Amino acid sequence: MQPTTTVERPPAPLPPNSRTFGRAFADVRDAWRQRELWGHLGWQDIKQRYRRSVIGPLWITISMGTTALALGLLYSQLFNQQLGTFLPYVTVGFIIWNFILGVVTEGTEVFIANEGLIKHLPAPITVHVLRMVWRQALFLAHNMVVYLAVVAIFFSSLVGEYRMEGDATLQPGLSWGVLMAIPAFALIVVNAVWVALLFGIISTRFRDIPPVINSFINLVFFMTPIVWHVGVLNKVTDGQGGWRILIAEMNPIYHYVEIFRAPLLGHTQDWHHWVVVGVLTVVGWTLALIAMRNYRARVSYWV
Repeated sequence: MQPTTTVERPPAPLPPNSRTFGRAFADVRDAWRQRELWGHLGWQDIKQRYRRSVIGPLWITISMGTTALALGLLYSQLFNQQLGTFLPYVTVGFIIWNFILGVVTEGTEVFIANEGLIKHLPAPITVHVLRMVWRQALFLAHNMVVYLAVVAIFFSSLVGEYRMEGDATLQPGLSWGVLMAIPAFALIVVNAVWVALLFGIISTRFRDIPPVINSFINLVFFMTPIVWHVGVLNKVTDGQGGWRILIAEMNPIYHYVEIFRAPLLGHTQDWHHWVVVGVLTVVGWTLALIAMRNYRARVSYWV
C-alpha cells in the first residue's frame, strides 16, 4: 500500500479591511451608478404619498403657495416692507428652506427608515441617501411653480433697479443672472448628500439625535433670514446692527439660502456666500467620508 499523502490547503484569505477611504469612495461611486434604482424609488415615494389624491403632487405646490402668501403678508406688515419685493423674497427663501429642512430631518433617519432594504438589498448605503435627496429635489421642483407665479404677478417690481426696505444696497433686478441659481442648487445638493450621510450614520448609532435636531431646527428657522431681511437689523437699530449682522453671518444655512435666492430675485451676488459654502462643502465631505470609512459596514447592524 502506498502511504497516503495529505495535501495542505492554503490558508483562507483574510477578509479585506473595510475601513479604508477607497471603500468609502467606492460606496458613493457605486451608488451614483445605480441612479436608475434610487431615481425610480424616489419618484415612487411621491406617487405613493399622493396615490389616492385627486390632484396628487399639486398639493405640494398648494401648501407652499399658501404658506408663502401668509408669511409674506404678515411679515411685510410687521417689518413695513413693500409687498412687491418682499413676498418674492419670502417665497424663494421658504422654498429652499423646505429643501434644507427635509434633507436635515429625513437625513437623520434615512438609514433607520430603510432598515428592511438595508438588510435585504445588497446595495451601497449611499443609495438610500441619494433616494431621499432626489425626493426632496422633486418637492422643490413642484414648489418652484409658486416662484414662477409670484414673479409673474410682481414682475414690474422685480425688473429694473430696486431696494429692499431697510437695505442700503441697490439691487440690479431680474436678468439672465437668474441662471446662477442652477449651479447654486447643484452645490446645495452636493452638500445635502454629505449632511444626510454624516448625520444618518451618527443618528443610526445614537437614536437621541433625530429628536434633538427636530427640536433645534425650529429655532434655526427664525434665526435664518427667511421671513426677515438682514437689512432690517440696521433699520430697527438705527444703523447699529453690526454685531447682530455678524451673528446672522455665522449661521451657515444663511449662506446656502442666499446663493440660491439672490439670483432668483435679481439681487447682487455676494461672493463671500459662495466661499463659505465652498469651505463647508470640503469640510463636510471630509467628515462624511471619515464616518463612512469607519462605520459604513456597521450601519446594517445598528438599524
